[in-house]
Amino acid sequence: MKQRQGIGLEFEIDKLTNSIQNMITGDSFTTEVILVNSISELKVVLKKNGWQFNWKNELKQPQREVYKLSITNNQNIIQGLISLEVKSDHVYMHLIESAPFNKGKEKVYAGVPGNLVAFACKLSFQRGHDGNVSFVAKSQLIKHYEESLEAAHIGGRIMIIGRIAALKLTNKYFPNEK
Repeated sequence: MKQRQGIGLEFEIDKLTNSIQNMITGDSFTTEVILVNSISELKVVLKKNGWQFNWKNELKQPQREVYKLSITNNQNIIQGLISLEVKSDHVYMHLIESAPFNKGKEKVYAGVPGNLVAFACKLSFQRGHDGNVSFVAKSQLIKHYEESLEAAHIGGRIMIIGRIAALKLTNKYFPNEK
């Protein structure tokens, strides 16, 4: 889930779920994706707490929108974050990161990255861009994104999630929202 200038996104789609799924019990929890409006909402999202990116700086970028994923009725605990930019014909994913407790072999919840990518597709539909989402991938993850997200590799490290793949993701994660 790292991104450095020119290197690309590195996030693993661990599992495509209907929401997020507790790794121990297998229980699924409904989620909400909410626009982050102030830096105060990110007070615990710090590198010293295990986050990889400076999300406060990301929030300061005027063309970008930062969204947090939370379990419904528990908005204080951030499960993951995504930074998006609505372009003229698609939505561009700048950053995506699962909370530190949702990474690695000891993660609490699976499905966080898939949920956030599905939200980017949903936003693209809402903004009139037919579900189209793009991002730059790390080279070694191109095949992973082709297989897990049905993203198309269009050259270099640029990946596109088109309408059909976007519909599958949004229908999986947001079945009651049309």
